[in-house]
Amino acid sequence: MKPIVQISLDLTNIDEALETAAMALRAGVDWLEAGTPLILAEGLHGVKKLREAFPSIPIVADLKTMDGGYLEAEMMAKAGATHVVVMARAHPETIKCVVKAGRDFGAKVMGDNLGCPDMVLAAKELEDLGCDYIVHHIGYDERRGIAAMGLRMPNPLDQLKEVVNAVNIPVQAVGGLSLEQAIQCPAYGAPLVVLGAPLTIDADAFKTADGNLEASLRMICEKVHAYGDVLKK
Repeated sequence: MKPIVQISLDLTNIDEALETAAMALRAGVDWLEAGTPLILAEGLHGVKKLREAFPSIPIVADLKTMDGGYLEAEMMAKAGATHVVVMARAHPETIKCVVKAGRDFGAKVMGDNLGCPDMVLAAKELEDLGCDYIVHHIGYDERRGIAAMGLRMPNPLDQLKEVVNAVNIPVQAVGGLSLEQAIQCPAYGAPLVVLGAPLTIDADAFKTADGNLEASLRMICEKVHAYGDVLKK
């Protein structure tokens, strides 16, 4: 498949999220993500406002669902989300419920392997349970906690090829990637390139980063889209 650029709106203010989304789309971004901070701050209303402002753009609701899977997925799909996120560490029945709701209400399901002892196995299990995409994810707290101990900060690229080769569905890598690393994801066989904290959002304040963000995003989108078909290596 052709590579896709997704921006994670990890913001806590819907007006700033809408402004950032509009700028990102001008720069060539393909998908919008209502990040978890935005979901917590604005809930369904935030997703509805994104849908009203951008009626034809895919919107990922990063719910990080752990329970109540059917209802959460149904609510977000009805609010306008085209994709919802369920955690691999949820009970398999919860993942099944999210998948069923996705089928019933026209939303794709992204399974997130954050925090799993065996991230490759978790990705395969998410695929087996019916997820449409894999989110290979090293968490914010995990990265900073390990770095604070003086150890090497884990990076999603460490196991990205293994995850990609374990499944037959598209994979995205999330968690502390530099701009250069994010652009490299298609070369690992992962076609979904996610830009968010700390690339385009201030990772500590959860507000739009300073600097010429639109020009940077345009450069990133041009490089990613120029890659061509993304294949497993």
